[in-house]
Amino acid sequence: MSQIAVLAGDGIGPEITAAARRVLACVLPALSFHEAAVGAAAIASHGTPLPDETIAICAAADAILFGAVGGPGFDGVRPEQRPEAGILGLRKRFGLFANVRPAQVFAGLEERSPLRTDIVRGMDLVIVRELTGGLYFGAKTLGLEAGVMTARETLVYTADEIERVVVFAFELARGRRKRLTSIDKNNVLVSSQLWRQIVAERAATYPDVELEHMLVDNAAMQLVRDPRRFDVIVTENMFGDILSDEAAMITGSIGTAPSASLGAARGALRFGLYEPISGTAPDIAGTNRANPAGAILSAALLARFSLGEHSAAAAIEGAVAAALARGPRTADLCAPGETAATTSSFADAVIAELANARARVPARS
Repeated sequence: MSQIAVLAGDGIGPEITAAARRVLACVLPALSFHEAAVGAAAIASHGTPLPDETIAICAAADAILFGAVGGPGFDGVRPEQRPEAGILGLRKRFGLFANVRPAQVFAGLEERSPLRTDIVRGMDLVIVRELTGGLYFGAKTLGLEAGVMTARETLVYTADEIERVVVFAFELARGRRKRLTSIDKNNVLVSSQLWRQIVAERAATYPDVELEHMLVDNAAMQLVRDPRRFDVIVTENMFGDILSDEAAMITGSIGTAPSASLGAARGALRFGLYEPISGTAPDIAGTNRANPAGAILSAALLARFSLGEHSAAAAIEGAVAAALARGPRTADLCAPGETAATTSSFADAVIAELANARARVPARS
């Protein structure tokens, strides 16, 4: 029986995670769920954003279903005692190096995009962001140098760090439309020169995957000019952080955006942490108004990557698409005058679509 650690976290996290858990249990009823505290909730209950008890529950699980962390009242608090230290600690502890961020415009939601409908209709891409290296993890200093206040950041990548995420992206592209765009700043950064070299070397192993190299500033423009030209994008940490948020906003609502943070392969499977990217949204927390689509689609990624349940993943994704097309939709996706669905009623609609499609998939023991 597969074990799932459920870390709902803060803000809207408990509501959207509960919706995702209901849908996941609908298609894989033999799963065993184990709840644990993280973020501000864990600080309140355990005095730390990532308790040892939570780490132990995650270590014993096949995957982590994650909500969101953060909240007011932490200005001036040391980084290791902020709620966000919970998820950063999980990434480090479990070596979660590949962040997978699908960005899809669902049929019927084209009008919600800030771009013209003819530009976004049919957009379906995945950004693979390297998650554990680069500028965010380099040495940092802030202080006086020769009487001038100076800030320094160090950008470090090893060939091995680049290669493992690039190989993952090639494999992902091979299973989709066989196109991979590698994004760097090769004309300025020596780290990008190494990145491009590693990508080019690995491309020889994937002759069936069409590869293009693109500078990050051009990529930012192409995403708004013609997002449908992309299939799989692979890039380093900071570029991926920025571009994946841009891509999510193009789809019309960040509430529909899922993600997976994956570690080393375990045979055909990977341990991972699965979360929507919508954040804690404290202004609507506890009101049953949040859009759970991103959390539910994150559960589909969990089924695919960590459980190998590809039929279950496809069933969830199809049910979400159908529910979004038919309605009701949550407030972030409603047109003026439309009645908004609640978090729980949208989950009900997804479960009804699953029933209609007779998509119940037996779990493997």
